Amino acid sequence: MKTDKISNTFRAFKNRNYRLYFAGQSMSLIVTWMQKTAVSWVVYSITHSAFMLGVSIFAAQFPSFLFSLIGGITADRYNRYKLLLVTQVLSMIQAVLLAALVLTNHYTVWEILSLSVVLGIINAFDVPARQPLVHELVNNKEDLPNAIALNSSMVNLARFIGPALSGMVLGKFGAGICFALNAASFMAVITSLLFMKLPAYIRPAIKNKMMQELTEGFAYLKNTPTISIILLMLTLVSLLVLPFDTLLPVFAKVVFKGDAATFGYIFSFIGLGAIAGTIFLASLKPGTNLKVVLLTSTIILGVGLCLFSHLSYFPLAMVFATLAGFGRMAQNTVFLTIAQVECDAKMRGRVMGFVAMAMFGMLPLGSLLVGAVSQQIGAPNALLCQGIMAFVIAAVFYKFLAKNKLNQQEIAQMPEEEGIVA
Repeated sequence: MKTDKISNTFRAFKNRNYRLYFAGQSMSLIVTWMQKTAVSWVVYSITHSAFMLGVSIFAAQFPSFLFSLIGGITADRYNRYKLLLVTQVLSMIQAVLLAALVLTNHYTVWEILSLSVVLGIINAFDVPARQPLVHELVNNKEDLPNAIALNSSMVNLARFIGPALSGMVLGKFGAGICFALNAASFMAVITSLLFMKLPAYIRPAIKNKMMQELTEGFAYLKNTPTISIILLMLTLVSLLVLPFDTLLPVFAKVVFKGDAATFGYIFSFIGLGAIAGTIFLASLKPGTNLKVVLLTSTIILGVGLCLFSHLSYFPLAMVFATLAGFGRMAQNTVFLTIAQVECDAKMRGRVMGFVAMAMFGMLPLGSLLVGAVSQQIGAPNALLCQGIMAFVIAAVFYKFLAKNKLNQQEIAQMPEEEGIVA
């Protein structure tokens, strides 16, 4: 019985292509989180400004907002597999340039921010290609929710391990080594992609002008309220709640009076909660109401942030950091699952472009907002306000989430998509 439960939790690994994808991405994402942690630490160490932390996140993510709709159309028009290969190579080049600047000790904060902008543009094309590609890596549609949950577990395992390693590497070797390791890690992703065996790519039969396809995407959202309402909720959460990461260097240095290792530990405990959340989601039985899971996880996120915000005792604060990580991961995964399984296959790239726009557009704006508010009322009070906003959003969307049921059994019974990689 126990063996069957474990097998159910990891059933997507029965697919060879998905195993390769998971292995390569896992190795790379761990070191990518090392780079993200190191960038935030370097910026704060140079400027000692919570507002500049917001600027650094804005620089990395707002370009994704500007270009994500184009990225979504590109993912629907062209071979997503080849598009992902291109974005991985470009991301590796960005990491090489960042490492070269820091290792030679000839850098300013604005050079680091400029390279963050470059990465944000790359991600605008990477995310709309990456997320729908998961559909094409599993043979049995019943494995899709599990594959998406395991995909999130991969990201959050990296969130757990990467910052902890970054804290150690930052203290002993400096940020340049973190960036160099990230550049090298992209070889794992590229190699795993090259070893995949995918059917021949079939171009879409009809191609409209890009503006017409963009208009079709907006019309599709208008006529699909389940996705549009989920996108609205994601937009508000990304603007008002999720940018709490912006304040973590302040908590590490000022509230907990720590160093780079302390900063890494905070991220790691958030990642630990996220891993617990992914295991929980991957183990859900068919028939589980995903919208109720979304409502519950939003409330859990709010509880974690509110209780973490005013604790100065580090071990107890990490308990609630873990709780916040659980809520955020479960929430994000359900957002992605509903958005992907509710949309037509031919619209999936554009829908994921809208999802990326909601996240990458609102997160950097939220980071600027949180950084500015923190300068006025302090990081603990700013974080408390973010936790309260999670409760407000849960209350606003309560009727929608409690009324219309979407469960995993219905997902499995949906008709098979027409292949884009077929």
